[in-house]
Order: sequence, then structure tokens, then C-alpha cells
Amino acid sequence: MKHVLSVFVANQTGVLVRVVSMFSRREFNIDSLAVGVTESPEFSRITVVMHGDGNIVEQMIKQLEKMPVVRAVRRLDEKSAACRGMTLIKVRAGDENRLDVLKMGELFRAHVVDVESSSIIFEITGGDDKVTAFLKVLKPYGIVEVIRTGLIALERGEHTIYEHCEEREYYGKNLL
Repeated sequence: MKHVLSVFVANQTGVLVRVVSMFSRREFNIDSLAVGVTESPEFSRITVVMHGDGNIVEQMIKQLEKMPVVRAVRRLDEKSAACRGMTLIKVRAGDENRLDVLKMGELFRAHVVDVESSSIIFEITGGDDKVTAFLKVLKPYGIVEVIRTGLIALERGEHTIYEHCEEREYYGKNLL
């Protein structure tokens, strides 16, 4: 089962390595990883997409919450969160099929970011289903290259990750 975790962390050198190492040590594969600074420069948000049993994911959340650099962890349900990723797709588009390829991009609200004599590069944002459908439609034209960012997500409505932040005291204990 797919799980989206939002991890609110201190924006410090080495934090990403420590968080990712937690997954690695427990032999979890990360399907998608995105990191960015929040509106407050002293904090970053890490969005992790992974597959696994619900109980094991809960254990991973508890382990992350024990880390001093982690302020909060939320498992986001894709139905109650806005989840988006960005994809760049280079597709063959010569004179004979350029208009068809452009129409496909327009249908999926993809933006053209580069046009050459034999190819077009599209930028598309959205959930995995939308991007996968667009790739399927473009496949007959000849996909040359694809690159996807990690998924980013925010909980819908008034709820925020900040509601789950706690001040914690560790008394100098090394938890790693």
C-alpha cells in the first residue's frame, strides 16, 4: 500500500541524510522524495512516498518522531491532501505529428517549455494518475526522455502539520 509522509524538520546540514538513513537501516525503499524550505527558513519539509504495511509504516513514524531534528510527522491520505509532482517529458514531434502532440498537451494542461525541429518538451504537474495517463497518450509518438520530481503534499482544509509539533527535551541523549 502507498503511503505519503510529511516530515517537518529543522533546516540544518545533514538532516536529510539522517532521515533517509532511518529508512535505509530498516530496508525501506523510498519511491519518491522531495525536500524544500518552508515559509520559515529555519524549517524544511520532507515528503516521502513509500509502499508498505500500515503497521510497519506506523513504526517508521514513531522512529522518525524520536529524532531530535524532526518536529512533526504526518501520514497524509491522498484523498484529504493536495498531492502534486512535476514531470518533464521530451517527445518526438516532427512536422507530421507536431499539431497532434500539442493538442494532447493541451488536453492534459501540460505546458510547452521547449520546441525544437524534432521534439517538444512538456511540463506537467499533478498526481501520478494524470501523469501516467499523459505518458500513455504520448507513447505512440515516441517518448525520448522523462524525469519526475518527488511528490509534494499539503493537508487540505484548516489542518496543518504545525498542530502536531511538540517541544521535546532529550537531555543530551544520542538517539541515533
